[in-house]
This record gives sequence, structure tokens and C-alpha cells, in this order.
Amino acid sequence: MQARPIGRSGLSVAPLCLGGNVFGWTADEATSFAILDRFVESGLNFIDTADVYSRWASGHQGGESETVIGNWFKRSGHREKIVLATKVGMDMGQAGKNDPGKGLSAAHIEHAVEASLRRLQTDRIDLYQSHLDDAATPIEETLAAYERLIKAGKVRAIGASNYSAARLRQALDVAKARSLPRYECLQPDYSLAERAGYESELEPLCRRQGIGVIGYFSLAAGFLTGKYRSPDAAEGRARGGNVQKYLNPRGFALLDVLDGVAAEHGATPAQVALAWLIARPGVTAPIASATSLAQLDELIGAVSLTLSASAVDRLSKASAGGIRV
Repeated sequence: MQARPIGRSGLSVAPLCLGGNVFGWTADEATSFAILDRFVESGLNFIDTADVYSRWASGHQGGESETVIGNWFKRSGHREKIVLATKVGMDMGQAGKNDPGKGLSAAHIEHAVEASLRRLQTDRIDLYQSHLDDAATPIEETLAAYERLIKAGKVRAIGASNYSAARLRQALDVAKARSLPRYECLQPDYSLAERAGYESELEPLCRRQGIGVIGYFSLAAGFLTGKYRSPDAAEGRARGGNVQKYLNPRGFALLDVLDGVAAEHGATPAQVALAWLIARPGVTAPIASATSLAQLDELIGAVSLTLSASAVDRLSKASAGGIRV
């Protein structure tokens, strides 16, 4: 499979990124290790996580996913085979005397990166991403903090997640004017079910500036797998609340098209949804997570799936214009 560049960072990755949000949450360590092993065996090399994963779960404090990945690095010895992405900025609930515990201040970034490196049991982060925009911190302060980390060899490149086009453009302008590192990658909410939020303004900016794109919720929190076809199916599921907004006539019409395309190609709806993203101009690698080897194998199948022009057209038309289908 052909590697794709992450912006102008010099980093290249396979066209599918493994989401680490489930590690230590809905996938225990043993299962996570098996998934990570299979992922590498399949020739893929890009893993995305965040320091805050999975603080939302009862009894968790954040750092669980990074800890699992770090333990896997130690056990497997596969660190050199992985392009590792993590994030900083979400509320870790651990404010201290010299650390606000969240945001993109230099003080928090400098504290958070050391904590992530310890959990990940590595000496550097390949792609360090601002998880959420922080309007209270000057962009120059944030980028200067990243510059120090890059010069120290602790970070190789930086990216942004959940940024508006206006704020991403502003950050790029500041980086250029002050000769600071620029965001080489954007992580937006992007899928067949969520298009307008990225495509309206962010996509033209990223393509013009040569910025990599690694969208999250690539399967719309599982909706595009086809397993949620009624409100009852989403009840009690870990991501059920995120799926409810798609359980309407437009969402079901999209599933019908997905089903048809999947049948034509001998594939599953999830594979089709990911293949559509992989084929999108400007997309580096969609992010998808798995809680079992069977799920992972299904995701990996999307990498070798080539959709017909007719299928791409029907999928695009079925999902056109809808930030929420």
C-alpha cells in the first residue's frame, strides 16, 4: 500500500489510522495488545490517541489509552514501526500550582508532554496535536512551546483537532509570520454522515496549504457500520448517544445506499464508508477504532477496497449537504 504524507512534516503513513480511544476502556489490555499486534502485522503503521482517553469513563482519570499503548511498545518492541499521534489540551482534571490542567498554555503543554511520554514509554511523539482550540492562550505562545519540544527531539510534528477554518488559518499565519512550527495536520469530525463541517471551509484551506487530514468518527460513532438501525439498537451502547442524531429518514436512506454499494463490491458497509474517505482528495487517513480482532480485520479490508465511480457518485449524492444526515 502506498504511504501518504502528513502535510509537509516528512512523516508518511498508511491510509488507515487506528484509533486508540477504546484502549483501556471498551478494550482491555489483552484485547488491545492483540489488536495492536494484528494492526502491525497487516502492514499498517499509524496510531492516534490522546492524554484524556478515557477520562469520561467511570473510575478513569485519563491516560488509560496511552498507558496501554506504552505497555504494548515495551512488550512488543514495535515502537520504531509506528507513527504515533497523541493530543493535549482537554481537561485532565489535575490542575496544579504551575499547571492549569487543560488548554494550550506553554505551562500545560510542557507538563502534559512529559506525562504522555512517561505513559507511552517512548522518547518522542511523532505527531502532537492540539486537541481543542484555546482562545484564552495566544497562538504564538502555543506554537513557541511546540517549537521548544521539536528542538528538544520530544515531538516531530504538530497538528490541530477541532479547529474552525478561521482559527486554523490564523494559526498558520502566525506560524509563518513568526517562523514557528505550523500545524501539519487537521483532525476534524468527518464521515459520510458528517460532511459540511469539514468540506465547507476546512477542506479548501487544508488542500491549499498542503495540510494532512485524519478525520475522526469516520464511521459516525458506529452508525455507518449498519448495526444501529433503530433507537433500540443504540440503547445501552457505549456510543449509543452519539448515534441517535442519525436515526432518521435521511440517515436510513444513506444506509440503504451503503448496503447496495457493499453488496455490489462484496464488502461491508463499514468498509465502504472508510473506502469512500480514503479516496477523498486531501484525506491522509481516516481514523477508526476496533474492540475485537474481527472488527479490526473488517476495517483493514477497507484499505484494499476500490469503489467504482458509480458507487462513489451515489454515496456522495446520498450524503451531500448534510452535516447531519
